[in-house]
Amino acid sequence: MHDAHDNEPKVYGLVAEYADPDDLLKAAKPTYAAGYRDIDAYSPFPIHGLSEAIGFHKTKLSWFTLVAGLTGAATGFALQYIGNVWHYAYDIGGKPFFSWPAYIPITFEMTILFAAFTTGFVMLGLNGLPMPYHPIFNAKNFERATSDRFFLCVETKDAKFDSQSTKSFLEGLNPKPIEVSEVME
Repeated sequence: MHDAHDNEPKVYGLVAEYADPDDLLKAAKPTYAAGYRDIDAYSPFPIHGLSEAIGFHKTKLSWFTLVAGLTGAATGFALQYIGNVWHYAYDIGGKPFFSWPAYIPITFEMTILFAAFTTGFVMLGLNGLPMPYHPIFNAKNFERATSDRFFLCVETKDAKFDSQSTKSFLEGLNPKPIEVSEVME
């Protein structure tokens, strides 16, 4: 049986709106320093230092790319070796069967092919894309995040999140206009 409360919208987090990128950056640093970890910032353009201010971590994407590139190189080289030395070993013009310098262009291209496709797909997966809907879209004035407003969101899944104390904390960071609002899922 489903509880009647299952259909009620849940709170995704609290969001503070800022009119200036420097104000967002100044608010993000103490938010992270206060122990909040499930936070995110939204801006119409990149802000230098904002990623570090909210504790954005390095990804493992480069390792996936390296492994895929090495796999592509090994695959390209092996396919040529197997074809030219084992399955199609003809002595034409005295050329050696294992003429590895001729394998370099295809090996290089396979490295790029594997690395590029793996990077693209893993990046989409790690970012949770495609995502046609996100609860932050329900935030008041959030449509302005693509033009002239800056937002800082603390999600309810954060271990330190408490509705009243988090709201008081965010209001103490002087959002402009001075309002901290709930975001519903």
